[in-house]
Amino acid sequence: MRAMKLILAPMEGLADFWVRQALTDVGDYDWCVSEFVRVSGLLLPPKVFYRWCPELKLGARTRAGTPVHLQLLGSEPDCMAENAVRAVTLGAPAIDLNFGCPAKTVNRHRGGAVLLDEPEVVHAVTAAVREAVPAHVPVSVKMRLGNEDDARALDNARAVVDAGAAWLTVHGRTKRQGYKPPAFWDRIGHIREVVSIPVIANGEIWTADDAARARQESGCDDLMLGRGAVANPRLVSVLRHGGETGWDAILPILQQFWVDVAGTGTDAQLAGRIKQWLSYLRRRWPQAAQLLEQLKRETRPEVIARILTDFVPRGLT
Repeated sequence: MRAMKLILAPMEGLADFWVRQALTDVGDYDWCVSEFVRVSGLLLPPKVFYRWCPELKLGARTRAGTPVHLQLLGSEPDCMAENAVRAVTLGAPAIDLNFGCPAKTVNRHRGGAVLLDEPEVVHAVTAAVREAVPAHVPVSVKMRLGNEDDARALDNARAVVDAGAAWLTVHGRTKRQGYKPPAFWDRIGHIREVVSIPVIANGEIWTADDAARARQESGCDDLMLGRGAVANPRLVSVLRHGGETGWDAILPILQQFWVDVAGTGTDAQLAGRIKQWLSYLRRRWPQAAQLLEQLKRETRPEVIARILTDFVPRGLT
């Protein structure tokens, strides 16, 4: 296998501008993907693109210089193409198409993973976007193995290739399987074997062992990291350089995150964001569980800042 590329996944409601900034500050990602911009029958104004991908105003890069690709979600080929052109005009260096979102509210409106029941729609949307944007702008696709089952996985993959996608990211579960372990990396391998474009494996990559198994079972060189990267912000460094991550390397990330987000939302919203992150971190670090307990009922920014600054774990060696 060649050297792997590592990509930060789009995660609606989790990896927003601030989390992308924090994770790419400490992780050597090849690129990251924005939360999806939902397209439904209209040419969206620039402010919508800037809302979901503020990096467009910053050269489409995070503070650390990591490129940010813009993701679109929708089912209408012409409208998706029109909005892709606008995104590129606003500075998007690449367009990613979402055929993987499992959210019921999205699927009810013919968006995300439900479209995997219709490979012809997957093809039509991808082809329309590919034809509309300049040739130098890559168009990629992110999909799951399928909607209710994976019977159409190969049909969808071939549709993506035939439509001109530059690469394909596959989350190793169907929509029905949601986020329930395991991810079926071997089935990603079945797709990789029949397509002529690079395939990136995604799903249930929490540790270096997971990453090694995902690459082995899928045959993919490259990985997209999602919740595992939130649960261990240093996961990319571990995958690239080995070693382990101690709590002493995590707390400063949270402290800087809190400085960065100051004033960007209501007190309750911001408190919710750091508590959400700690709920992932506590999977690995008991210190995060202790910190979450101290913050549990707190929303005042200055108090949260003080707790983060003064935090000392109890009873841990």
